[in-house]
This record gives sequence, structure tokens and C-alpha cells, in this order.
Amino acid sequence: MKVSLIATVKDGAEHLEEFLGSLRAQSRAPDEIVIVDGGSTDGTVDLLRRAEGIVVIEETGANIARGRNVAIANATHGVIAVTDADCVLEPPWLERLLRPIEEGADVAMGFYVPMTDGFLQECVAAVNLPHDDLEVDGTRFMPSARSVAYRRTAIETAGGYPEWLDIGEDMWVNHRWRQLGLDLRLAPDAVVRWRPRPGLRATWTQYFRYARGDALAGLYPERHALRYSTYAGLVGALSSRRRWPKMLAAAGGIVYARTPVARARRAMFDPRERAAAALVVPALMAWIDSAKMAGYAAGLVDRSTGRGHPYS
Repeated sequence: MKVSLIATVKDGAEHLEEFLGSLRAQSRAPDEIVIVDGGSTDGTVDLLRRAEGIVVIEETGANIARGRNVAIANATHGVIAVTDADCVLEPPWLERLLRPIEEGADVAMGFYVPMTDGFLQECVAAVNLPHDDLEVDGTRFMPSARSVAYRRTAIETAGGYPEWLDIGEDMWVNHRWRQLGLDLRLAPDAVVRWRPRPGLRATWTQYFRYARGDALAGLYPERHALRYSTYAGLVGALSSRRRWPKMLAAAGGIVYARTPVARARRAMFDPRERAAAALVVPALMAWIDSAKMAGYAAGLVDRSTGRGHPYS
């Protein structure tokens, strides 16, 4: 079985050498590497062209979905492995990722863990991301395009990546695969490492864009409605003159934050940081939830006016 590894990149020179080094260190090398650049101006293309064994395609202005579709169209093999060019691949990543495909799966869902730089990033990573595969249910897990492989027929059946969607395109494809009844299997030991956003503002923008993409793609309406309802209830409880609504809200907040706080504390060794995480993580959850609510609302407005939607 031969595999084409694809990735997209734009202005990724800062971390590109580390990515390429991890690619060269794979215990099972890909048979082909195709990387599409979306219009870099920082020397990324020069670095890629100096690397051996990489097909480099320049597609200025392409979003991630378009870049992946171009890469797939230029790939020559029947199995496609996908990652991002700012990730670091563990040496056995590709070998382990291909096992479910070799056993008959249509899609192999790899795992990914954050590379954090300090206390704040550790807390941010804990908010929405499982830190180990014990939290993952393979029947409901949705892979990230940081760590996934599939048969060419699987992506063709899904209709390719949606180029009308600037972010969340991989999740849209995941839902198509689930709807179509394809065989998706978890490869929890196929791990890539990736970097969370470096600060609060960048994190807020990231989750705003994710939620806007959800609205444009019609994904997770119940989840977003529940978030709005929960925070509306919280405002009502805090504004109540009665004591019991506030107590109920506090209890609900503890339950809501319990798992992310536990993730953060497991990743920390300093007792002071572990204690601080109990306060910082819930605050970050509220910060990120505000981004999601704003982004989803913006996406609904854009969709209602025909902007950024496939039928506009």
C-alpha cells in the first residue's frame, strides 16, 4: 500500500524545519509528499524547495480547503495522510496511522497533543482538548486534519473539502463521513504535536472563527443553543435576589469546569500552578465561550445574508 502525505502552509517558515525534521524521522516514510503553499512571503517556499522529495505547489490565495483539494488532485496514490506543516510528528506516527487502513478502514483517526509554552498555554489547551486517549470515544471522536489518513475514495465520496468554508473544513468532512456510514477507526497511538495560539487575543479569534464556521456549515446547532441558554441562565441566577439560584449556578459551574481543570492539573507539577489552574481554567472557559457565542452569531448573520455560504 502506497501513501501520499499532504499538507498546506502559509508563512510557516518559523516552524517548518522542525516539521520537516519530524517527517524525515518517520519509521515508515510516505511514498510521496505534496505540500501546497497559499501565498507565503516569509521564505517558506524556498525552504520547501530546498528540501528533498517534496512536491511543492504554489496556490496563492488558497484557503486550507482549497489547498488540500489541490494537494489531493496532484497526489498519485490511493491513500492520503494529512497533517499540518507547523506540527511535529512522533516518529511512528505514519506507521501507526496506516494500521486501521491496512485492516480495512476507510478513515484512520490519529491523535494530537498540544505543545505548550508556559502556564497560560497549558490552561488554554486544557479547556477543549483531551490530553490523553483515555478521554476519547472512538465511536464519537472527530479527527483533526492534523492527524488523519483516508482512502482516496473516502474523500471523493465526501465531495472533497468545502472550499466555501475558510475554517472547520475538516470537521465538515468528518460529519459527511459519519453521515455516509464510512468505516472510521481510531489510531490513538498515532500522535502529532501542535502549538496552541500564543495569547488570549489570538485564542479568542481562533474560537470565534471556529464557531462562525460552525454556523456557516450548519454544524452543532444544539451545542451552541445550549451554550447560549446556559449563560442566559447564569446571568439570571446572578441577578436574582434569592440565594439558591446562585448556589445552583456555582454547582453547575464546578461540574462544567471539572474535567478541564483536572486536565490542566495533571499536566502541571508546580503546586502553585496546580492551585491557580482551578481559578484560571474556568475564567478561560468563559473567555473562549464568549468567542464561540460571538462567532456563531456572526456566522448566522453571514449565512442569512448569503455571505460565506455555498449557496450564496
